[in-house]
Amino acid sequence: MSDAPAGVDLDALARWAADTLPALTPPFTGHTLVGGQSNITVRIDDATGQSVVLRRPPLHGVLATAHDMGREHRIISALVPTPVPVPVTMAMCHDTDVIGAPFYVMSYVEGVVLETADDVVEASMTADARRAAGESLVNTLVALHAVDVDAVGLGDFAKREDLVARQLKRWLAQFQAGDTSLVPQIAATVERVHGVLASRIPAQQGATIVHGDFRLGNTMIDPVGGAVRAVLDWEICTLGDPLADIGYLLATWGQADDPVRTQRFAPSTAVGFPSREELCARYADESGRDLGDIEYYMTFSWWRLCCILTGVLTRMLSGARGEVAPEVLEEFQDRVNSCAALAEEHAAGL
Repeated sequence: MSDAPAGVDLDALARWAADTLPALTPPFTGHTLVGGQSNITVRIDDATGQSVVLRRPPLHGVLATAHDMGREHRIISALVPTPVPVPVTMAMCHDTDVIGAPFYVMSYVEGVVLETADDVVEASMTADARRAAGESLVNTLVALHAVDVDAVGLGDFAKREDLVARQLKRWLAQFQAGDTSLVPQIAATVERVHGVLASRIPAQQGATIVHGDFRLGNTMIDPVGGAVRAVLDWEICTLGDPLADIGYLLATWGQADDPVRTQRFAPSTAVGFPSREELCARYADESGRDLGDIEYYMTFSWWRLCCILTGVLTRMLSGARGEVAPEVLEEFQDRVNSCAALAEEHAAGL
């Protein structure tokens, strides 16, 4: 069969689907939608033109506690009957003999993924559609945080208490496990800001589903009306403090007048999208939650991003990722430096 994507044996998949997903008609073709360090996402097209999506772990570097397909499948399945827009899960396969790793299959959702401002232009989104997309994004987050975790069978999905404290401990340990000697100034900033954040953790406002990476680039958007059609990439979903999600959304919501160089390509820099202040006000109004400590959650998000991105940067600098183009390395260094600078600047005002 042609067009076989890396990590998916289409012949083996067809044999498995004959019993599990008989509505699909072989032969199959496949097209990788997302690959690399995160989970691999592939659109599978059957002989009749029907499309589904398969998601599996990356081919290499899979950590023991990461890339859990069963966990992703469980959270999406639980959300299908709720107001939160997600793809419909169709099947879960734990048998690694089929394609070499556990995987699940879900429905294919039409729309666009907005990772950069160029994506917005290419989608021909009007200014009204861009504003609607920002508002729909907040409405979707409010809907997610309103889901009763016990009613949808996720009461035992994760610990509910002390999310921020757990995350501070986890990401500092991950950061320190890398070769921080390659980035001594960043390492000093991470340590200093961690001390501030750990000493000022706000009281958690209830316990909800927390997506963990909620941003425009992890949603499927209707380019005409701007509505969120599906929330994607539930890899680090957990339970806990809902303000961690809105803080992360605001921290990653680039604006055209931002002094941060690395946000100049963000989709939200395109004319028409709401401002951070408007998103914040909308979430507060719709959710009824007090966002008086939102600066803390934004600072925490920049600090966490700094830890995550520094891990990638140190692997680049050490040669573990092979040869990296100088301009790519410079751009990534800018991202890490910007996150560190934002975290330190805002931590000083907490």
